[in-house]
Amino acid sequence: MTTKQAGAPVVAFRGAVKDYGAVRAVDALDLEFTAGERVALLGRNGAGKSTSIALMLGLDEPTAGTVELFGGAPRDAVEGGRVGAMLQDFKPVSRITVGELVGFVGSAYPAPLPVAEVLELAGIAHLAKRRVEKLSGGQIQRVCFAVALAGDPDLLVLDEPTAALDVQARQEFWRSMRALTDRGKTVLFSTHYLEEADRNADRIVMIDRGRLIADGGSAEIKRTVGTGVVAFDAVDGTLPEGVAALPGVRTAEVRDGRVRLRTTDPDATTIGLVGLLTPRGLEVTQAGLEEAFLTLTSEASEASGAARTSGNPASVPAASASASAEKGFTR
Repeated sequence: MTTKQAGAPVVAFRGAVKDYGAVRAVDALDLEFTAGERVALLGRNGAGKSTSIALMLGLDEPTAGTVELFGGAPRDAVEGGRVGAMLQDFKPVSRITVGELVGFVGSAYPAPLPVAEVLELAGIAHLAKRRVEKLSGGQIQRVCFAVALAGDPDLLVLDEPTAALDVQARQEFWRSMRALTDRGKTVLFSTHYLEEADRNADRIVMIDRGRLIADGGSAEIKRTVGTGVVAFDAVDGTLPEGVAALPGVRTAEVRDGRVRLRTTDPDATTIGLVGLLTPRGLEVTQAGLEEAFLTLTSEASEASGAARTSGNPASVPAASASASAEKGFTR
């Protein structure tokens, strides 16, 4: 058994690699998380998020490198009650009330939270006496969260925690998250809701093809990417000819009756657009997290393809990471 180290980070990936046959799901991942952080783990489907979480929880072992929790082996931290997890495939047992389920799970930990406090944090105090099989999908999701909280963990790992929740339940959930991190707990969550990550995470970690491509505050990442969006009404619902070739345009699409041009130079794109046609409902905005995510994952895919062509799969991402370190985050 690995001994806990004083002052060790809550989570530490050091050169972690995970291979499944010829597929590399996690590729030389270096990351550290500290106490009190709310971290969003973002990536496309198949980017390596679930594998990284499995390594963190001790559900799988790295092929190379190490993954540690609180300076020791993940299994030690999990068995010691320091970790709570909410995974997508969690299925609560039936024929038991919500309060009984949370109390049963908490009894397996050395110092669990009182059941009433757990239910209050999860926003389901009113469901304490309800049978689990009588709950809706959104209510089940909040019960899963309560189960993750039951042992009063120092680290919460949440996989798509707000799936199936309505707007009010999501707001309550994030209030609970802020209360937990204010108490020094560390919360790591993966999500496809980029707006939620933008509003509620104080740190964004993006991975693609198992590699780290961005790590920093949301505003910092958006600013460094340096893209913007030029949008206007799609008069006939189609993309006007020539707009995709305007200066600075990286992508062009029609969405919800609007043409959206993602661009590295909003000013040049707008000038070119006005010279090409008369746009209605013109709007120019700086990049949101979604645009930053699309830009970074697109660049990562292009770099990966170039590296494979050159025969050196590590050269391009490593160079990008080194060049970006001075800007405050890794790409």
